[in-house]
Amino acid sequence: MQTLLGIRNLSKRFGPIVAVDDVSFQVARGEVVGFLGPNAAGKTTTMRMVAGYLPPGDGSVAVCGHDVVRDAHAAQARIGYMPEGAPSYGDMSALSLLRFVTRIRGLSAADRKRRIDEVIDRLHLEGVLHRPVETLSKGFKRRVGLAAAIVHDPDVLILDEPTDGLDPNQKYEVRNLLREIAGNKAIIISTHILEEVEAICSRAIIIARGQVVADALPDELQARAPGHNAVYLSVAADREAAARSALEAVEGVARIDALSGNQQSARLLAVPADQQDILDAVRKAVANDGIEIQEIRLERGRLDDIFRELTKAA
Repeated sequence: MQTLLGIRNLSKRFGPIVAVDDVSFQVARGEVVGFLGPNAAGKTTTMRMVAGYLPPGDGSVAVCGHDVVRDAHAAQARIGYMPEGAPSYGDMSALSLLRFVTRIRGLSAADRKRRIDEVIDRLHLEGVLHRPVETLSKGFKRRVGLAAAIVHDPDVLILDEPTDGLDPNQKYEVRNLLREIAGNKAIIISTHILEEVEAICSRAIIIARGQVVADALPDELQARAPGHNAVYLSVAADREAAARSALEAVEGVARIDALSGNQQSARLLAVPADQQDILDAVRKAVANDGIEIQEIRLERGRLDDIFRELTKAA
């Protein structure tokens, strides 16, 4: 795949504070990368340097082969950037803002109209086009900001918390839009919403204390979580002791956790040793003891568990 964004040994200090510390990664065309980290981890500072808003202290950023410092105009022409909070000119109407952005981006008159019509349709902005941006809801401000970031059809898209403030339907629409346009772009999404990574990201980078602590596929990160391959089991409440006894006899079960249940059901979690696959063995052991299973499922592992594990010292 063609690399559209290359970040090499990127660092930034603010006085004695090291905000970003020797960060390196690449993003290829077609990738949607989730950029995760706790507060003050260095996410926003990194994205501002990538966008050319802040100069790097050390290291380099190349956008489609153009250095963001030495060839700033060419690099920034290929970037669409929506900062956190989607700031804009509040006294402009949504339509005026989009027209302004397309003019300063250098689009021809025909392309300006075509691209504006496309983003209005994709982000459902028809009802707010003539309203000042400052009067819009948080969700619509975010959608107008996203429209302004993509209206010139950039190769690299940098989005800081793109779905923050959107309702579930709006989040679904924005995620679908990003899936649709991802094929020919490199997209970085900075977010604290881990479900965003599972929903749309092909890769996840976790940063803590200014350093990259993980760079992997979401499934690979889940496989590193403590609960990966655990088996959740629900049985009748009066059969809990029998189910626990059956689980204790299964080879590979490291421990059995009791989860909150109710008067009708007992819920257990069989945690495997070394994350081995124990699902079939658990199912057979319980069934062989004549215990009716109400529900059984394999836990994939939770991204928030591995996120906490990797960033707990941050």
